[in-house]
Amino acid sequence: RISSDEFGCFLSGGLDSSVLAALARSHVGRLWTVAAGVKGAPDLEHAREVAGFIKSDHSEVLVTLEDMLEVLPDVVGHLESFDALLVRSSIMHYLAAKQMRQLTPGAFSGEGGDELFAGYDYLKNLPRERLSAELIVITKRLSNTALQRVDRCGGAHGLCTHVCFLDPEVVDLAIQIPIDLKLREGVEKWILRQAVSGMLPDSVLNRPKAKFWEGAGVQNLLAEHAESAVTDADFARNKTLQNGWIINSKEELLYYRMFREKLGDIACLEWMGRTPVS
Repeated sequence: RISSDEFGCFLSGGLDSSVLAALARSHVGRLWTVAAGVKGAPDLEHAREVAGFIKSDHSEVLVTLEDMLEVLPDVVGHLESFDALLVRSSIMHYLAAKQMRQLTPGAFSGEGGDELFAGYDYLKNLPRERLSAELIVITKRLSNTALQRVDRCGGAHGLCTHVCFLDPEVVDLAIQIPIDLKLREGVEKWILRQAVSGMLPDSVLNRPKAKFWEGAGVQNLLAEHAESAVTDADFARNKTLQNGWIINSKEELLYYRMFREKLGDIACLEWMGRTPVS
């Protein structure tokens, strides 16, 4: 994947992006890493630690609510989606991709690690015999979630993003690994952590999974803004779409209105993926 002596890697400070950054570092003369988040977001702190450890050329995109609101309509338009979790996770990625493209035309992103190596907390509550099948299900679902985010946010700025965990050879290997080596004694992605032991700081190597938008500090700011921007009566009147779909929150209604402004009044939405709501 590396085509020159300089390359990029999105760096959230989580395990997956940190693994790719650490692996790539020895293959390039200069590795650009970029992290995005609101001031004080845990992702920024952990990414900074990894960047110092692997000696990458690191930059941060500090984002305010005003910055998010400014780019939100464009993010929704590029995604062609109003799914709240997808949009929420895409804002920082969109802004980080803009910064990354100023540095390099290509970058790595860590999507697929959680799905292949059992990184999500809810998996710990499933019966053991269901886990392998569940990992395959959520890996196949990536096309309408994380991969859509990566593709559209990178493409919006002309950035080519590489998702190496999802290379066919890696996927073939990962699905053969016994589930007891992925989720071991309550530790998610155990075998991946073992594989890169010594290549990353212990604090990052042992960091629990955090959703992209949580680690970047997005959730509360957008939810609070939507609460003030959409009244209860307005939400009650507009939460049922003409195809029967139910808008799940004021935040999602806010995104739906941007979706309509960008793409028009589309009656058939069956092509659009939506994150399952538990």
